[in-house]
Amino acid sequence: MAGDAMKRSKPLREPKPKPAAVAKAVELLSRREHSKRELRSKLQRGGYEKEEIESSVEKVAARDYQSDDRFGVVIARTRVAQGYGPARIRAELKSHGLTDAIVRAAIEATDADWLGVAAHQLKRRFGAMSPADAAERGRRAQFLLRRGFDPATVRAVTRADVDESGELD
Repeated sequence: MAGDAMKRSKPLREPKPKPAAVAKAVELLSRREHSKRELRSKLQRGGYEKEEIESSVEKVAARDYQSDDRFGVVIARTRVAQGYGPARIRAELKSHGLTDAIVRAAIEATDADWLGVAAHQLKRRFGAMSPADAAERGRRAQFLLRRGFDPATVRAVTRADVDESGELD
């Protein structure tokens, strides 16, 4: 019986050959935008050599398949649509290894009405009713600060006493 089972089992397949790093980079970029840092990291996890990774990232960037500028704008616009403020977006873009100039340009490219975005998030989270007291205004202010809105915007929308460091008075 054991011999019969052996005869019926499928032969083992040969593992697929690993694609070249540049092909893997193009494959990753075909799904969504990636920063150079993110692309390097994924290729490194894929077992590619450092020189091959650098060469591949530079090739896809030269062909304009990868662009940190474009990546920054896509992420910034997505986060604005999700209701995040400029400080939170800035921190995320910096975590992807983007330069200050690229981060600034990406946030400016969103052309967001930060007061409108903050007010919409406040209404979405807390409803249309006005806050009952100072403690409730403080809760609302903290919510917006955590989402990355600057203290001036939070003050304008919540009427809470928020200093420039983001602390409630």
